[in-house]
Amino acid sequence: MGDGGDPHPVQVRVERRRVRVWFGDHVVADYRAEAELAERYAAAMSRRFAGLRVTSDPIPDHDPGPERRLPGERLWEVAPK
Repeated sequence: MGDGGDPHPVQVRVERRRVRVWFGDHVVADYRAEAELAERYAAAMSRRFAGLRVTSDPIPDHDPGPERRLPGERLWEVAPK
């Protein structure tokens, strides 16, 4: 600890939101982003699709969502011929 740094650095939690555009019970658009971008997207979609319901919900920290890692490059055991 001779470097003078904080032994307990503060972790900044970035709020993420999930914005969905609904046509009845069907989701026609699903977007995940940091709160500011998500709210801008929700406002734009509300203007564009005035008759549809637009929801914006917080994403739990433990939800990996579409940002989860993709599988490795080798997706099958036998190469195509």
